[in-house]
Amino acid sequence: MKTDLQKILSISGEQGLWQFVSQAKNGIIAESMLNGSRKTFGIQAKVTSLADISIYTEDEEMPLRSVLLKMKERLEESDAPDAKSDNKVLVAFFESVIPEYDHERFYVSHMKKVVQWYNQIKATVGFDFVDPEQEPDSMFDEAEEKKSE
Repeated sequence: MKTDLQKILSISGEQGLWQFVSQAKNGIIAESMLNGSRKTFGIQAKVTSLADISIYTEDEEMPLRSVLLKMKERLEESDAPDAKSDNKVLVAFFESVIPEYDHERFYVSHMKKVVQWYNQIKATVGFDFVDPEQEPDSMFDEAEEKKSE
């Protein structure tokens, strides 16, 4: 099964990544990709789909999907550097993967999140991503399509 970045979520205040399960009455139900626990997040929760995240480069923004694929190409079967690695290690890694990243707007704290996400995606769902041209506009569109059938 292909990995849909639209359904993989980063939730502020929560550890690791989460997968969208269903829409709830007043929010969403998501499952932790770390331990499989399910939790309901209300409308006040800051939920961001990985499909909506981009990295600043000198010319434009690069979608996270492209960043992850470039990392996979560079790393092959290896893991990304640990998020707790020395800052110089992370900067050198991203300079080798995306030499055109914007050094003033893509911070080490962002790099730490990206390598954590990379390693978690590698360990759980893989990098065979759904083609963004064929992705629903939102994580809720697929549920709406099923209701109308």
